[in-house]
Amino acid sequence: MNVVFAVKQYISKMIEDSGPGMKVLLMDKETTGIVSMVYTQSEILQKEVYLFERIDSQNREIMKHLKAICFLRPTKENVDYLIQELRRPKYSIYFIYFSNVISKSDVKSLAEADEQEVVAEVQEFYGDYIAVNPHLFSLNILGCCQGRNWDPAQLSRTTQGLTALLLSLKKCPMIRYQLSSEAAKRLAECVKQVITKEYELFEFRRTEVPPLLLILDRCDDAITPLLNQWTYQAMVHELLGINNNRIDLSRVPGISKDLREVVLSAENDEFYANNMYLNFAEIGSNIKNLMEDFQKKKPKEQQKLESIADMKAFVENYPQFKKMSGTVSKHVTVVGELSRLVSERNLLEVSEVEQELACQNDHSSALQNVKRLLQNPKVTEFDAARLVMLYALHYERHSSNSLPGLMMDLRNKGVSEKYRKLVSAVVEYGGKRVRGSDLFSPKDAVAITKQFLKGLKGVENVYTQHQPFLHETLDHLIKGKLKENLYPYLGPSTLRDRPQDIIVFIIGGATYEEALTVYNLNRTTPGVRIVLGGTTVHNTKSFLEEVLASGLHSRSKESSQVTSRSASRR
Repeated sequence: MNVVFAVKQYISKMIEDSGPGMKVLLMDKETTGIVSMVYTQSEILQKEVYLFERIDSQNREIMKHLKAICFLRPTKENVDYLIQELRRPKYSIYFIYFSNVISKSDVKSLAEADEQEVVAEVQEFYGDYIAVNPHLFSLNILGCCQGRNWDPAQLSRTTQGLTALLLSLKKCPMIRYQLSSEAAKRLAECVKQVITKEYELFEFRRTEVPPLLLILDRCDDAITPLLNQWTYQAMVHELLGINNNRIDLSRVPGISKDLREVVLSAENDEFYANNMYLNFAEIGSNIKNLMEDFQKKKPKEQQKLESIADMKAFVENYPQFKKMSGTVSKHVTVVGELSRLVSERNLLEVSEVEQELACQNDHSSALQNVKRLLQNPKVTEFDAARLVMLYALHYERHSSNSLPGLMMDLRNKGVSEKYRKLVSAVVEYGGKRVRGSDLFSPKDAVAITKQFLKGLKGVENVYTQHQPFLHETLDHLIKGKLKENLYPYLGPSTLRDRPQDIIVFIIGGATYEEALTVYNLNRTTPGVRIVLGGTTVHNTKSFLEEVLASGLHSRSKESSQVTSRSASRR
């Protein structure tokens, strides 16, 4: 179950099926992103695709010597663009691929528009999602819910993305969902409807143990997306932001022109592939080794190019050298900027207190530490608000809850009203009243003993002691212990055996920390394969935008005063 490979295969097949000759790849805004995640431009150029165009761009030239490969989402808008295109074709022949199920009536409209008979084929290739890592996919949707319910347009897009994922991996799953979330149940039903309606597409070879789709809601764990991260990929997203593998470095002091935007893709960057899950300390020493390796291979300035053989060797090694030089300067710049931000924002100290808030249960120590950091001028308003949010979520019902005092501290620190309001909005979004699970206290004797022993031994790394709640959910699921009263099956049938192929989808967005959890579970659990997806992949900034978009904050003014009364509402 490798989502990058699945999408890559579709695109290779499109290009192969169009046969030899020069080609143009015609895409829309979303499919452009889908393709760019799995192929570089130079890789596609080698397959005789010499031009990349958007279907919605007005001023494309007529080039009858090119074949057109169209890869488009099956939206009304795209079908209309295609109809216009086919009435006045700019290319010699068209191979049309939709990224999802297209209606018969749309195919009929296209056939009627094709008076010049330029369409060679129309097919459905289900690459309708962003493949981020082999085991992680996203739909790049920010703000999927209004209140606790779906925004109808986003529900439809998510259903399409999730069913396309199942088709591309050739899985017809049993479905379980988080009972405490109305949105999870609704999505489960919509996916089931598509599977029933398009049953012919979902007729795959039956496996002994059917695959399982588990649908969760971000509200159940609002802690994970609020934490600072210390593994490479997650940290880059948290501090710099990753958008379709691209990182904007234009704000970095003294940045050179060619490094203003860099691409980090494990598919064609060996250093990144080997280091994306390592923590920051290891990255530092690996960068040093990369530099030293580069220095050794660097062509000597005075290298004598006396013989033809010397010149030949130099030219042959040059592309390798140039590529390596690009990799070195890119990672040195990225890691350098991460280091600068860590010390400028005092993130080591901030992160230690965040981890304490997420993992320990000592209220007075946590409160003291948060108060101390709020006094520190190096701590930004963003990090200050984040600490208070974590405190508010963890100690929401604590008898000595001191949230009003901390809110005053935020105001005195000069933290803007936008961030102060978000504190109650986050509690409204993912507080105790909403959660179907108990996020903070260990459930049983075994878990309590484990936590006690962990406390005795100390933690090998105070900055990464937190485990996302997803870890526990998946651990229970793999062992066949996930409670059906909390995560029911949709429909009458249930799994008798432990699941082997698991697709987890988080409404409201997944995180790179959860992707790391899945990566580690895949590595350490033989016979189990897990893929994680979300409406988007969050860092703290985008998660807070998600909370704002849900509109829950507009009610949170009153609700923060009546928390105690509203406890029984659900």
